[in-house]
Amino acid sequence: MNKLMLTMIVGALFAHPAQAADVPKDAMPAAMPAYAKDKPLPVPHIGKKTLANGLQVWIVPRTGIPRVDMVLAVRDAGLVADDAKHPGFANLLAGLLNEGTAKRDSRAIAEAAQGMGGSVAAGAGADGIAVQASALASQAGPMMQLLAEVVRTPAFPANEVALAKANAMQSLRVSETTPRFRAERAISRAIYGDHPYGHMTPTAESIESTTEVLLRTEHAKRFRPERALLVITGRIKEADALKLAQKAFGDWKASGPATADVPKAPATAKPVRLLLERGGSVQSTLRLGSPGIAATASDQIPLRLASTILGGGFSSRVNINLREEKGYTYGASAGARLLREGGGIVGGADVRNEVTAAALTEYFNEYKRIGADLVPADEMKMHKRYVAGGYLLSNQMQRAVANTLSSNWLVGLPAEFLGQYVPLIEKVTPEQVRDVAKKYFAPENQSIVVVGDSKAVGEQLKAFGDFTVTDK
Repeated sequence: MNKLMLTMIVGALFAHPAQAADVPKDAMPAAMPAYAKDKPLPVPHIGKKTLANGLQVWIVPRTGIPRVDMVLAVRDAGLVADDAKHPGFANLLAGLLNEGTAKRDSRAIAEAAQGMGGSVAAGAGADGIAVQASALASQAGPMMQLLAEVVRTPAFPANEVALAKANAMQSLRVSETTPRFRAERAISRAIYGDHPYGHMTPTAESIESTTEVLLRTEHAKRFRPERALLVITGRIKEADALKLAQKAFGDWKASGPATADVPKAPATAKPVRLLLERGGSVQSTLRLGSPGIAATASDQIPLRLASTILGGGFSSRVNINLREEKGYTYGASAGARLLREGGGIVGGADVRNEVTAAALTEYFNEYKRIGADLVPADEMKMHKRYVAGGYLLSNQMQRAVANTLSSNWLVGLPAEFLGQYVPLIEKVTPEQVRDVAKKYFAPENQSIVVVGDSKAVGEQLKAFGDFTVTDK
């Protein structure tokens, strides 16, 4: 490149500002263009059938890529079913399902799934365990059989159990060093007390005492067709999918007693003040919490929208306040956690030591404001669009649809909720938001958990009550 050309390029890049003024003013938009018209969420046809053994089957045929996704969800099999001596047990149970069956070891299972162009894996949540599988459409039959094998006949080999326990113990040790883990564990106990929802994190004792015998016993109790749902989505005909389900799961029978029904979670709790010692910490991890409602409660829709407005996204009130306006934190959140037998209201942020009390004050100010004043129309519209858009995007893929349907079912919501959610959100009024916020975000009902250095923040916290200081 010669010197003349270089001079011309540099001159173009750094043209005198006056040259830009030559552009007509009406050539630049005066404001951002208007939003496009909202698009409704496509609601697919969901075929439903209950097999003779009680297993529910939901089928969602879809065009597109030649793939089939399946989810087998089992209610009352998750962390809520763990006894007091084995919190977190369901994580081990779920993780070991595909680590060996009566026919194959873990490697053979993985190789079989890969050979079908897919995978099979399981995970535990509060209210259940879900086993996911996927395969090329041409391999839907063999994959359904592999899914049934993993669900119905796990072997829990001694070597795999030992490895899973070692990994779980290492993970627990790492988690115990993080303030967020400690804060979440403590606020759950404050909200739910002795209810199983309050004790879903593992302990060293619960991991160590897990045996192959216990795994087999609990599997027989928890994995039962009358408590299960099979969702099948993808390029497959409804009749063909039902035949595959019948062949793989039609003769599945429960044996022995089932796990006990889960009690309702408490609707109220005496607020606690807890400071978990973390000497030398330069920041405080905050959690505010109180009992909430179940996912099927009558006011769950307004509460979902109120949660979004208050603390459910980057443009939520607590995040704008504490992050953008005050500069206290990188991120703040607050909202409802909806489970099958109850729920919780939880807010939280990591803040600098010197603004610990100020951050709590701003949280309570926002809780009071949303429970007292009507949310302006523009703010309501923005957050409704956020909810609708996020829901539409997150349910585009067929695997996501299967997961949404199974997750909804686990907490007691019907298949139709898939298409009802966004229209119901659109109907929520400012008055409904104010009323549910006043009821569930009432500052006087909130427990406070702080993980931090008591020497640095203890004096600040006195304004919020008497805090119990502990290093647990």
